[in-house]
Amino acid sequence: MRITVAKGDGIGPEIMDATLNIIKAAGADLQIDEIEVGEKVYLAGNTAGISPESWDIIRKNKIFLKAPITTPQGGGYKSLNVTTRKFLGLYANIRPCRSYHPYVSTKHPKMDIIIVRENEEDLYAGIEHQQTDEVVQCLKLISRPGCEKIVRYAFEFARQQNRKKVTCFTKDNIMKQTDGLFHQVFNEIAAEYPEIENEHWIIDIGAAKMADTPEAFDVIVMPNLYGDVLSDVAAQIAGSVGLAGSANIGEECAMFEAIHGSAPRRAGQNMANPSGLLQGAIMMLNHIGQSDVAAKVQNAWLCTMEQGIHTYDVYKEGVSTQKVGTREFAEAVIANLGKTPVHLEPVQYSTEYSLNLPSYKRKAPAKKELEGVDLFVHWPGLDANELAARLKSVETQDAHLKMITNRGIKVWPDGFKETFCTDHWRCRFIGNGGKSFSKNTIIELLSKAEAASIDVVKTENLYNFDGKQAYSLGQGQ
Repeated sequence: MRITVAKGDGIGPEIMDATLNIIKAAGADLQIDEIEVGEKVYLAGNTAGISPESWDIIRKNKIFLKAPITTPQGGGYKSLNVTTRKFLGLYANIRPCRSYHPYVSTKHPKMDIIIVRENEEDLYAGIEHQQTDEVVQCLKLISRPGCEKIVRYAFEFARQQNRKKVTCFTKDNIMKQTDGLFHQVFNEIAAEYPEIENEHWIIDIGAAKMADTPEAFDVIVMPNLYGDVLSDVAAQIAGSVGLAGSANIGEECAMFEAIHGSAPRRAGQNMANPSGLLQGAIMMLNHIGQSDVAAKVQNAWLCTMEQGIHTYDVYKEGVSTQKVGTREFAEAVIANLGKTPVHLEPVQYSTEYSLNLPSYKRKAPAKKELEGVDLFVHWPGLDANELAARLKSVETQDAHLKMITNRGIKVWPDGFKETFCTDHWRCRFIGNGGKSFSKNTIIELLSKAEAASIDVVKTENLYNFDGKQAYSLGQGQ
């Protein structure tokens, strides 16, 4: 298997050399193409931190093992991690969070969970607009292909890793369309894996449960923002941020790395702990089908940890037996290849199952019918009844004003005077009786609004798909 390797900056070259020495000694079948990325490339004038030639090598080999890099401050330099994820379509971020009690301090000695985070969409699409003097918006985009790919990856990964349960976290009691789709797809795909237990938690109580009793969970899959927050929470409460690896998986390419930075102050001193990058490399070996080698390396690493052979960041008097440098730690792991830990739980990855990740297949389009439109209006007044009276002049033969909301809360008809309102109003027009509602109706509404000096800053069409309403009600409606 040919892979691309970048040794990165700071402690990167040292921990990459240690990692490669370990996995090669374990019998990993790899051919390596090394590329230069990071600080040297940035400072040579490339604001992306990577050359076109290096992109070509990554895209050809498909598998990228990357050490931490340094992004220079200022100068408009872009994060290579973010760029790589987006350019290569790395839709899944995988973060194992396991405690290694009593060798690493933690309040949760039985914690062993994997966070599977959607990596491309949700609020992280970064589509934002200022709409009025007082209101800005960020679009939360959840797609069916995005949901299907990440949820299927979670179940496939659970099956390969001999995990027993996959949990979904969403907030679909509030965001019924977006998070509702994620939950719906989770239920659909879970039915294809009857041997794996599945469950759903609302994100707030689920996060509280994870922080309090992480041993209740196994694999957790969630949309981008929740996954970003909770993967850091999970790593912190496990007590092993510096020991954690990460995988970014796409349909064609994948990138594996440690979650920590380049630590330039420790560079060149033979002090750095290579464990985080080694964990990333173990995930890489699993991904490319060399799970027997991955298990051999992981068990040797666990043996080393429980023998108390630790680098300075983990070393603790009374627990550790020997403080070692980067090279010596790698040598200790290599010496333990073929052994299994006594106190820590050994791993055994399934060699029967390789990850089955079919490309997304678009389903037949639903029957889509237009029922109305929301006009978002910039209006500095405070009385919704006054705005409604003005909007009555905008009504057409085919459309009438049904509702006005402010920040999602219904303020007309029958609004409460206590409700605080900004200058951003959602004004819902619905078709009259059985009359058709068309795009021409929307054009007529906009034309009449312009004539009445009503500032429409945005529109959203209201559809049903296969007879099912596909837009939210106002809060209180």
